[in-house]
Amino acid sequence: MTTVTSWPCAALHHAELSIRTTMRVGGVAEWLLEPATPEELAKAITAAREQGFVPRILGGGANLIVDDGVLPGVVITTARLQRLFRVDPRSGEELSEGLTDAQTGRVGAIPRDVDLRLVAWAGISLPKIVSTAARLGWRGVEGLVGVPGQVGGGVAMNAGGRWGDFWDVVERVLLIDAEGRMFERTKAESNPSYRNGQLGELVCASAVLKFELDAVAAVKERGREYLLAKNQVQPVTEWSAGCVFKNPPKELAEGRSAGRLVEQCGLKGRTRGDAIVSPLHGNFIVNRGKATAADVLTLIEDVHDRVLEKTGVDLQREVKVWRA
Repeated sequence: MTTVTSWPCAALHHAELSIRTTMRVGGVAEWLLEPATPEELAKAITAAREQGFVPRILGGGANLIVDDGVLPGVVITTARLQRLFRVDPRSGEELSEGLTDAQTGRVGAIPRDVDLRLVAWAGISLPKIVSTAARLGWRGVEGLVGVPGQVGGGVAMNAGGRWGDFWDVVERVLLIDAEGRMFERTKAESNPSYRNGQLGELVCASAVLKFELDAVAAVKERGREYLLAKNQVQPVTEWSAGCVFKNPPKELAEGRSAGRLVEQCGLKGRTRGDAIVSPLHGNFIVNRGKATAADVLTLIEDVHDRVLEKTGVDLQREVKVWRA
């Protein structure tokens, strides 16, 4: 039997997963590995495969529904990969968050108009990226305000929405393959598309993000406006996995979004157990507190089948599902 001491990083046996997802449903992982550096992440992937497991990578738990029961094998979480910094072009020093010199405590060690890049490890949250860029007056990610999840997942699925996608600011990524080898890939080499960072089986360990200079007040104001607009039409503060379905091709749906199709089929407010199609937005399913994964997945099937029956549009899931 595999033991905790055989893993190259911190590990938990039978770890609860529901608390690690934004939908707050799901069972437990047989093994949960918690690497704290990109190098440990690579070693964890290699170790899992050597034990005969194909590891699942867990970021911030957004865009994910975990099945009820025991999830066999290994889940690797990026939650401890928590570094965000700038590199001083003069000295090569890494400065935490680009705001403070970690050694001297000097604020503004690099002028905000010099080298508009952040290096973000996979476990940094997207809200942290948004807030840091706003403090620096860097334009490019304001449209991601209110989007949960982490950098690794944001890269993998090209997280975004009406006001922009994450790969809009990604310059290059550090990736890990199934054998634990690490290598860089540029945006051009990755060729990301709608809700797809084109990583395949590769795992994102970190990303270099490049922004455009703007006034601090202007960046913060756009963020406030976008968040206000989202709060009016999306259940931003409730337990959900984000958008359930991808928006269909316009020519197949007469320009209607997935949410609009769900609404036109009269499915807002439909329930299964404690899961409900959000009254605010038809493309969100909300856990009202005690929903199970079975409740959520059955409701997704109900909505899909009803939309197909009434409109002929075969909606494709955007949210990922981990089956036990």
